[in-house]
Amino acid sequence: MERKEAVTQFKIFWVSLDPAQGSEMAKTRPCVVISPDEMNNHLRTVMASPLTSTMKAVPSRVKVYFNGQYGMVALDHIRTVDKNRINGYMGKLEKTEIEAIKETLQEMFS
Repeated sequence: MERKEAVTQFKIFWVSLDPAQGSEMAKTRPCVVISPDEMNNHLRTVMASPLTSTMKAVPSRVKVYFNGQYGMVALDHIRTVDKNRINGYMGKLEKTEIEAIKETLQEMFS
């Protein structure tokens, strides 16, 4: 599948996460691009976090409403993936969800 939408921060794409090992999230699933555009524009890889419909009260997960359903961005499963793993564009998060992700990342890494 050809990707026409630019890969930019906080957009959601289908990403192939296989092969996975152990407790890593697997299969092709929606992922939020986490890496900043300065990286996305110059590297063949991006950092992305998968979306999951499993609702767990984990501090590293951010609740979102996307594509007509509630889910969570699993920031505890950030992966660096080659852009060849990225397929169809799905959409973008709301500003409040983006801010929640930024806050959670800052808490995780400070």
